[in-house]
Amino acid sequence: MALRSELGRILITGASGRVATAFRQFAGHRYTFRLAEKDIDMLNELRPEDQALAFDISDIEACRNACANIDTVLHLAAEPTPDIKFHASLMNNNILGTFNIFRAAKDAGCKRVVFASSSLAVEGYPLNYQVRPEDAPRPKNMYGASKAFGEGIAAYFAYQEGLSALSVRIANCTTLEKGQQVSARDMSTFLSHRDAADLLDRCIRITDVQYAVVHGISNNQYKRLSLEETTRLLDYYPEDDAFTLFGFT
Repeated sequence: MALRSELGRILITGASGRVATAFRQFAGHRYTFRLAEKDIDMLNELRPEDQALAFDISDIEACRNACANIDTVLHLAAEPTPDIKFHASLMNNNILGTFNIFRAAKDAGCKRVVFASSSLAVEGYPLNYQVRPEDAPRPKNMYGASKAFGEGIAAYFAYQEGLSALSVRIANCTTLEKGQQVSARDMSTFLSHRDAADLLDRCIRITDVQYAVVHGISNNQYKRLSLEETTRLLDYYPEDDAFTLFGFT
């Protein structure tokens, strides 16, 4: 895998969220950040070189301002509630907001957008089927449908407008401790914080990718999502395994 060395400034949307915080903790030493969040008081552990920016993702002009003089956008901002009503928040944040970020990034001359999709975009497949990146979205709820829309937007901007984009189907990014009540399905989609950070770091730094869908899970003994294609593309070898953490191996 060839990696970019000249990275410039990275815009992170949804910068106070769990995935963004993990990325900043494990890989932040490589980058200079513009951290965009609806309420910047939610941001913590800012470095002197970091820029905090308050913005509303449903406002296209705010997105243009956020993308100005940015090399790569790590687009993590979204309504995260799987069962929320579409008009309550998904439409503005996950539909309009995703389009706004891609439109603003392209118009600002950004080199790439790394889009946080979700394993819920393909949760409609049977549980005994291992989903591959080339499989079409099959969402089981409107949150998953909104992420499937985002994958479509990313592909459009990559192939029709020339903006490099990767869609990362992030699965169950959390911490696990013995004694927790966790289903086998949740363990099969587990993504540790350090593996998430490593994966996103590789998505930002890889060269010569116009568009790709990649899978965000750890090296679990049983994997809901295939990692074969993601490993081949990104040289991604996650370290953690939910089944080992729970003593099943």
